[in-house]
Amino acid sequence: MTLEVLDRHSEALFEFLWCPVCGQEVFTHIPFEGVFCKNCNTQVELQESRETRGYEEAVLACFDSTTTWNLHVDEKLRRGLPDGSARVKIFGAPGAYEVDWWSPEPGEDWEPVERGEFDDVEEPNEVAHLA
Repeated sequence: MTLEVLDRHSEALFEFLWCPVCGQEVFTHIPFEGVFCKNCNTQVELQESRETRGYEEAVLACFDSTTTWNLHVDEKLRRGLPDGSARVKIFGAPGAYEVDWWSPEPGEDWEPVERGEFDDVEEPNEVAHLA
């Protein structure tokens, strides 16, 4: 029997990972609560994959939008997850990670936000004030 590791924190993995709801790359770890996207509060849980195909690491990142802030308000800057959750399988090693698959598979009904997709769009709350 093997031990499954949950909420494993790897700096290199989190440098590669991004949030499929808002596209941001900054995550916050709250002890005893979990890991959340700093921008939209989507929760991510990491699990070791049972199948590695010879790669040094194989990780499942499971995203849950139950805790996501104002998903309905910021729909232009955020994209909901189908049925509130999505998973991505990541293969590789630090500095050479790659996405193997998404579940559910991206298609007509759902497409994850790409890394930094909304970076050039100003959020409604961040309107510049002229002095």
